[in-house]
Parts: sequence; C-alpha cells; structure tokens
Amino acid sequence: MADEKTTPSYEQAREELAEVVRRLEAGGLTLEQSIELWERGEKLAALCEEWLQGARVKLAAAMAQRKQPDLSGDSPF
Repeated sequence: MADEKTTPSYEQAREELAEVVRRLEAGGLTLEQSIELWERGEKLAALCEEWLQGARVKLAAAMAQRKQPDLSGDSPF
C-alpha cells in the first residue's frame, strides 16, 4: 500500500482503490484483513472525491472567467 504520509495523486489513489476492491472481492482474507482493507478503501475513496471536487471547482472557475467580458482593454476585439 502507498505510504499514508504522502498524498497520492488521483490516479494513484484510484488504482490503489481498484486493487483494494479486487482483493476484497477475491475473498480468502481474514476478518481483520478485510476490515483493514475496507478502511483503506474508504480513505482512498474520500481522497478521490476530494480530488474530483477540487477539479470541479477549478473547472467552474475557469468557465465563469470565460463568460466574463474582458474589460481591461487588452482584447483585440
């Protein structure tokens, strides 16, 4: 598993989450191992959601900026 002291990128977190799901679905784990994996999966899912929410905010800001007219006089038209 990734070191929890460093924040993984969205792609890293998503890939690790997919691996957690694969391991849980495969079965053959003890209850303790399953719970540990489930908890890690919950943390990874929350991290992915944070990344996605941040991307939504940035996208909304960029779209709002595009809709505002350029009043600085720098626009060629």
